[in-house]
Amino acid sequence: MGYVNLVFFMLFPFLCHLSFSSSLPHLCTKDQALALLQFKHMFTINHDAFDRCFHITGQSIQSYPKTLSWNKSTDCCSWDGVYCDETTGQVIELNLTCSKLQGKFHSNSSVFQLSNLKRIDLSNNNFSGSYISPKFGEFSSLTHLDLSDSRFAGLIPAEISRLSKLQFLSIKSDPYEIRFEPHNFELILKNLTRLRELYLVYVNISSTIPLNLSSYLTTLWLPFTQLYGVLTERVFHLSNLESLDLSDNPQLTVRFPTTKWNSSASLVKLDLSGVNATGRIPESFGHLTTMRTLELYSCSLSGSIPKSLWNLTNIEDLNLGYNHLEGPISDLFRFGKLRSLSLVNNNLDGQLEFLSFNRSLTQFEYLDFSLNSLTGPIPSNVSGMQNLQFLYLSSNHLNETIPSWIFSLPSLYDLDLSDNHFSGNIQEFKSKILDIVSLKQNQLQGPIPKTLLNQRDLYSLVLSHNNLSGLIASTICNLKTLEVLDLGSNNLEGTIPLCLGELTRLLILDFSNNSLSGTINTTFSIGNQLIVIKFDGNKLEGRVPQSLINCKYLELLDLGNNELNDTFPKWLRALLNLKILRLRSNKFVGSIKDSSTYKFAQIRIIDLSSNGFTGDLPVGLFENFEAMKINGEKSGTREYVADIYYTNSFIVTTKGLDLELPRVLTTNIIIDLSRNRFEGNIPSIIGDLVGLRTLNLSHNRLEGHIPESLHQLSVLESLDLSSNKIRGEIPQQLASLKSLEVLNLSHNHLVGCIPKGKQFDTFENSSYQGNDGLRGLPLSKDCGGNEGVPQATTPNGLDQEEEEGDSSIISWQAVFMGYGCGLVIGLSIIYIMLSTQYPAWFSRMDVELEHKILTRMKKHKKRH
Repeated sequence: MGYVNLVFFMLFPFLCHLSFSSSLPHLCTKDQALALLQFKHMFTINHDAFDRCFHITGQSIQSYPKTLSWNKSTDCCSWDGVYCDETTGQVIELNLTCSKLQGKFHSNSSVFQLSNLKRIDLSNNNFSGSYISPKFGEFSSLTHLDLSDSRFAGLIPAEISRLSKLQFLSIKSDPYEIRFEPHNFELILKNLTRLRELYLVYVNISSTIPLNLSSYLTTLWLPFTQLYGVLTERVFHLSNLESLDLSDNPQLTVRFPTTKWNSSASLVKLDLSGVNATGRIPESFGHLTTMRTLELYSCSLSGSIPKSLWNLTNIEDLNLGYNHLEGPISDLFRFGKLRSLSLVNNNLDGQLEFLSFNRSLTQFEYLDFSLNSLTGPIPSNVSGMQNLQFLYLSSNHLNETIPSWIFSLPSLYDLDLSDNHFSGNIQEFKSKILDIVSLKQNQLQGPIPKTLLNQRDLYSLVLSHNNLSGLIASTICNLKTLEVLDLGSNNLEGTIPLCLGELTRLLILDFSNNSLSGTINTTFSIGNQLIVIKFDGNKLEGRVPQSLINCKYLELLDLGNNELNDTFPKWLRALLNLKILRLRSNKFVGSIKDSSTYKFAQIRIIDLSSNGFTGDLPVGLFENFEAMKINGEKSGTREYVADIYYTNSFIVTTKGLDLELPRVLTTNIIIDLSRNRFEGNIPSIIGDLVGLRTLNLSHNRLEGHIPESLHQLSVLESLDLSSNKIRGEIPQQLASLKSLEVLNLSHNHLVGCIPKGKQFDTFENSSYQGNDGLRGLPLSKDCGGNEGVPQATTPNGLDQEEEEGDSSIISWQAVFMGYGCGLVIGLSIIYIMLSTQYPAWFSRMDVELEHKILTRMKKHKKRH
């Protein structure tokens, strides 16, 4: 016994040291610390990056530069984002998500020296289009790889398929900056047999979904990946599948199981929005009792909503918008846990009475029934929706007054009741966190509520096309966050508040079609963001405010239909982004001088009609219309002026009609200078504006000839030169204008034959009336030749040819005799007139007569 005690006493210090050392973590080795520090110095810190970022699953994460804590004087296992094995001291995890890193990620990066890594998260950084290195495939122990939202580009290397232990793979890029080589996507799914979570977003896969999917898969997200083909039912029968997102792959066709789904016991999220799932929602969906999120947005679904869907008692988010679903909208609140419901843009009808019968609405945060055929009033006795934040009921047939419970919602954030038939006043709002309020296109009346003008976060206020009255209070300038302000088409009176120009975040300012008066004294501050200003259709007076020169982003300026009294505001040339300028129906006067200095390079529509402009047409202005010199029809793309989230309507005068367009295409190129007092010739340089679709120079004092260069306007749809003093013939080259739908040359002094063929064969008499010298169809006056003259038949071609030859000689002699007599008489009259000093009008008439005689003689001689 004493011997045993002696041995224990001798070994006690060693055992204590062994026990103590095993309880301490091993320090990081020098080579690992050096590799990490080298990796750190390869990147800069982008301090301008957002302070919060989002994980691929939507989780919000605080962003901060983790590598700033890396210092060689401390153990690297204590560095932020670095995790080590407690027994070996080897670095096994590198988590640098949201670290504000910026710079190139090189293929020979020192991070590849950390061969024991099991988890790598480099998401939410900026690696500036770096390629994904094949060396990632050398991490044989890797179970977790996240490269999302870090600006990687190029091919996903096939070496990723060597990571046989990988359980989590996430790659998300800028749209289609990352892609697979053919068959590599299938190779990865075949080799990564332990994969549980796969997130590939905006990756160009361009493939079908292989059959060899891992049975371990719990999450499969492949949205925006250009998948195609048919999605077989096998995917829906993966026994462990909890979340499936194949959304926004329009070439992918989905066939739902018609009976029970094998995955029904585990499936929590299903998002197939934007895929082709034509047909009805099958009854089999009733088996997905664990489902919490179901998104079938824009899937071409039809029919009624099946009653089996009510079995989804755990559903929280349901989106069936943008389909062809029909039937009454009822019983939708049987879902006891539903927080978000969207049925936007379907064919659903009925009324909203069921809202008043349900008492378990407290969980609702989001409702969108817009763009359906709902009728009747909104029930007034609804309660329990105190948590509702988003309410969208626009574009239905709802009527009567807006119930007070909507204005009383304390958490209301967005409200859109536009395009209905609501009447009555807009009540005061209880919510103080309103973000969007849109009540346009109703029959609402009364003043603008004061509580609307005291919102601290309101960015869009749209009340247009109602019957609102009263003044625009200056307190509207308290809305410092406002980006869209549309009060157009109401009965508002008074003046425009001076302080509006101080709203530095404002993009859209629309007060059109009211009864506003006074001068535009608003001072638009330097640095403003305005893109659209519409003050048209009021009673505004005075001059155009020169502070508009500070609106350097302005694309649309409409001051038409007012009583402005000014000369042409040539300083607008400083607005390099201006695309639409409309000053029509005012009292502008004077000539547009020095027009060669105007740099309106982006102008698509210029309407100066119905004013008092004088002088020659502004040739220099036309020279600088660079955007009009491009035929946008050839580009194949559809772009809109001021194309932002708000669609501003605009009156376009074309083809003799005033058309109100919700959005204006950049290819709608229009020049309207009609109803002024412009003089001189039509400049031939207009022929260079090959993108022009409407040209209206009518009701001026223009002279000279129609330029032959107009035949270059290949997309011209409407040409109006009526009510001028234009002389000469209609150029025959204009017959090549195949897009021309409307032509008005009436009330000029045109002569000669009307061109034939193509569009000219479709124009009616009204296009030419008031030109006594014009001949040919559709006018009753014959243009000469054999048109309209019955031809005698002959037995054979030889006799016909001889007869034609004889008649030609006879007619030729007759013509010469007639023209000769006419010429002698005409010259005699001229001599008498000159010697006796006949009136000047008679002189002009005689010269014109002589010109016509000589012209016809030359043409007839040339023809024979």
